[in-house]
Amino acid sequence: MVSKFMKIKRTHCNGELRISDVGKRALLKGWIARRRDHGGVIFVDLRDRTGFTQVVFKPDVLSTEQFELSHTLKIEYVIAIEGEVIPRSDETINPNMPTGEIEIVVSEFEILNTSNPIPFKLDEFSQISEETRLKYRYLDLRRPEMQRNLMTRSKLYHIVRNYLTEKGFLEFETPILTKSTPEGARDFLVPSRLNPGTFYALPQSPQLFKQLLMVAGFDKYFQIARCFRDEDFRANRQPEFTQIDIEMSFIIPDDLFEIMEGLMKLIFESLLNIEVKIPFAKLPYADVILKYGTDKPDLRFGMEISELTEVFKEGCEFQVFNEVLSDNGIIRGFVVPGGSELSRKQLDDYTKFVGIYGAKGLAWFKVVDPTADPSSALQSPITKFFKPETMKKMLNVLTPSSRDLIFIVADRVKIVCDSLGALRLQVAKDRGMIPENVYKFSWIVDFPMFEYDEKEKRLVACHHPFTSPNLEDLHYFGTDPLKIRAIAYDLCLNGEEIGGGSIRIHLREVQEKVFKTIGLTEEEAKYKFGFLLEALGYGTPPHGGIAFGFDRILMIILNESSIREVIPFPKTQSGVCLMTNAPGEVDEGQLKELYIKTTQKK
Repeated sequence: MVSKFMKIKRTHCNGELRISDVGKRALLKGWIARRRDHGGVIFVDLRDRTGFTQVVFKPDVLSTEQFELSHTLKIEYVIAIEGEVIPRSDETINPNMPTGEIEIVVSEFEILNTSNPIPFKLDEFSQISEETRLKYRYLDLRRPEMQRNLMTRSKLYHIVRNYLTEKGFLEFETPILTKSTPEGARDFLVPSRLNPGTFYALPQSPQLFKQLLMVAGFDKYFQIARCFRDEDFRANRQPEFTQIDIEMSFIIPDDLFEIMEGLMKLIFESLLNIEVKIPFAKLPYADVILKYGTDKPDLRFGMEISELTEVFKEGCEFQVFNEVLSDNGIIRGFVVPGGSELSRKQLDDYTKFVGIYGAKGLAWFKVVDPTADPSSALQSPITKFFKPETMKKMLNVLTPSSRDLIFIVADRVKIVCDSLGALRLQVAKDRGMIPENVYKFSWIVDFPMFEYDEKEKRLVACHHPFTSPNLEDLHYFGTDPLKIRAIAYDLCLNGEEIGGGSIRIHLREVQEKVFKTIGLTEEEAKYKFGFLLEALGYGTPPHGGIAFGFDRILMIILNESSIREVIPFPKTQSGVCLMTNAPGEVDEGQLKELYIKTTQKK
């Protein structure tokens, strides 16, 4: 059968017609989202990515053959219809649909393709497992929620490209097949057939190439880059992801901050119609670690953490605290407004919660009356272990009100920060303290240059080894590298790090010092990064940049809990594509051609 409608283009998309179009002839194409039979008259909601239009099949308008064919229509059939746009009767107007004031009376139609029974209803996704949705992702993406998410993704690409181009940035692509230089997450390796026994790596970021573009004299670069990291997955991680990659020459951090704040302002005002106030707060790393227990603070609510180590150094007979203090540990805590109402079970649950982060316990005090005598101001099983003057000092530091609750953790620095930071956020969620539709940006600055990796038993770079140290701290390289500050910065939003960057090292001798400090021998540095070291000797300008997590920004904008909801074809938490069954086995011939043998038995 020769298709008539395959040769004719549609006059409108399904979300376009309005009451002003009444009387027009329209030809629409799309999927059947819903079908209703009302006493011989069939109503169909026809869908495409622009929306829905109600179309009506009437026996007195269609030929007998066409009307009989209309009774065979099923959900997700693809059809083309032609007919007249008419107004709906007052009682059938749907104010929730942009096209809800009109419908089309079909004079002729054609089935362009049929559909098997779908494995789940597209308007009841919340009752469907994520595994099923990912297996049939091409169907899942037909849902209006997912279409909205991916169309917003497309808009975000457009906003970023236009803004940065207008600011004088040049867009370049950098290699996908590159050299393995593992200094963070594991690389994905790709064997080279033409060079047996050697491997490419998929880029974890375009970091080195964008620095080389600065060496080449292109002083403003950007790329919406695909990146790959072979690491364990979480809700906001994927093995392949997208980042907004940016580099600039002859800048100081404030130059970059100004342009990036303008980008964030434009993104949130364009996509959410929310005014973003700039400039953003600049918060020193040491301050946010103390106050929030994390370097990606959520500033939408209070409950800041306070230092209590000095308070308990004297006048304390509580053995747990004394053991921590004698082992150079710290003691910190925060106040939960109105928290005295928490039950003993809830307090026990929070004690178990901090145990996830290594804390051996959680001390708590219910505040009865902070103005009363210290011996009766607080209620807790452990108040008997503290002198009144110690309790008074604690109250002076924390300044709680009646019926508040005090939480305290004593342990090593990292455990205290991790556990209290996570507890602060969990309590805020449980008690409804986090406001909706509020966006709090902040720059975190003055990061340490190095940290000690317990697993590697060596110093590692906190950001990456191409970050410039603060020039005032260079003298610490030979004496105490942990005191060196980095010219690095992260942009945080609502408890998520959405971007990170730094001023880069542009002097070869400084780069060599950093490699030596993190344990690379001269030979290892030359093998892994010899091309960079050589390039730094050819008039490399001072430069710096940043990379934003494109998927993570979109996840926040769309209020999704997982970046899988904003990526067209994501992997599961185990790195599997349920739709294509990737990764998959390959035949022996392919392996032989690549000079590869596997020790994994099938």
